[in-house]
Amino acid sequence: MKTQIITLESHDDLISVRDRMSWAKTPRILLVWPKYEKVSLRQVDLKVLQRHAASLGAQLGLVSRIRRVRMDGEALHIPVFKSTGDAQRLAWPKPRRRRFIWRPPRKGLRERRERVMTGEEPWRSQPVTRVLAFLVGVLAVLTLVALFIPRAQITLEPLSKLQSLVLPVVANPSVESVFITGSIPAREKRVIVDGTQTVDVTGEGVVPQSKAKGIVEFRNLTQQAVTIPAGTAVRNAEGVRFVTTVDSEMEAGVGKILQLPVEAMEGGMAGNLDPETITVIEGRLGLSLSVTNPEATTGGRELPSVQASDADRERVKTLLMKNLEDEARQKFESELSPGDLVLEQNMTVSQILSEEYDPPAGAAGTSLKLDLRVEYANHYAAASDLAELASLALNASLPSGFRTAESDEVSIKPETNPIVEDDGTAKWNMRAERKIVRQIDPALVTKMIQGYGAWNVQSKLKETLPLAAAPDVQLTPSWWPWMPIVPFRISVVTE
Repeated sequence: MKTQIITLESHDDLISVRDRMSWAKTPRILLVWPKYEKVSLRQVDLKVLQRHAASLGAQLGLVSRIRRVRMDGEALHIPVFKSTGDAQRLAWPKPRRRRFIWRPPRKGLRERRERVMTGEEPWRSQPVTRVLAFLVGVLAVLTLVALFIPRAQITLEPLSKLQSLVLPVVANPSVESVFITGSIPAREKRVIVDGTQTVDVTGEGVVPQSKAKGIVEFRNLTQQAVTIPAGTAVRNAEGVRFVTTVDSEMEAGVGKILQLPVEAMEGGMAGNLDPETITVIEGRLGLSLSVTNPEATTGGRELPSVQASDADRERVKTLLMKNLEDEARQKFESELSPGDLVLEQNMTVSQILSEEYDPPAGAAGTSLKLDLRVEYANHYAAASDLAELASLALNASLPSGFRTAESDEVSIKPETNPIVEDDGTAKWNMRAERKIVRQIDPALVTKMIQGYGAWNVQSKLKETLPLAAAPDVQLTPSWWPWMPIVPFRISVVTE
């Protein structure tokens, strides 16, 4: 006969096994227990599965070596086998069918019920008993009202005082965090400012009018021909430079000579040189040729003019730097957060980003204009670092029995001006102050006034606790004469 074998797993329960059985289309369903896993099916579950199998028109069987499962199966008349092979070979017992036996209804049930029922006890019908029971119920209700209906709120203002402390502070650029010893970071901020300054020129100079010209003589030092392009630079020992104005080629052979015209690269009388003074060829041609000027170079002329001197440039830069430093200080202070402390009064020039003079050096002009863009830097102590240091020091010296106020605002004031040393470290003294209040245990207050008369609560708390003002007592309902008996109906608030 066909048999549906269902192997159980550890996560199977009554619902999952029923679902798996519902798919069976065979007259026999065999549930197989695993050897080393525990399946949570009780005897009542097996009974439900047996009825479910019967509703499907199948007979339920079990395969297990577990003693409890075998006993449960035998108690329910479910065939139990040691293996699936035994279940296939051995005959299954026929399922027991319940026979319906009709029995007539019993007679005299009403009389039996009346004989069993007993009458009410005599003491329960007494008026005194009923009144006492009613009074006990009313008293119980009043007791519950007295316990849970009244509510009280006590507002206390503890004694307070000012905690003050003078701290030595050291701000160091190499420090990255705040230490209770007084060391804090010296933070740096940089600002960029630019401006323009114009001054009248007081210096005198000359303006080049024309460039000197002349002839130079090249001599070949090799056996090959050498090309001399226009623009070949030659100069004297002092660095006055000339360039050739035409292209030419030197003939091959040692000692060959070629004369070419030259012109000074800069105008003025500096180009008027004596004969035999131009002796240097710039570039690689100097390895193959030598040069000299057989005649003097002439034609360089200058005109006197008003020009900016070095003193004028220094003067305009000094004036502009002073204005820019004032502007940088204002910009620096405007970017600081409230409470930040500037460590150095003078701003430090970090770098000059641009510096342009008009007219440039050597040019004529009656006025000198300077456009300057400068980056300034300065160190400061952050208000957050100072507040953290003050809190650490004040918490370390907090008197016993006190706590910080709810606002916990720390007032910070410098006692001395910062002194900056050569290594950039700044030192000064700082005063830190805050408000502290006496500690009051709400549980102790609750225990003290629990069940106490409301008319004496204020005086009792005033005499016992360190308060700055009389406590505020609010009872709900207001006409209730006593404080609540249960602690959770009393709330204590400290300001």
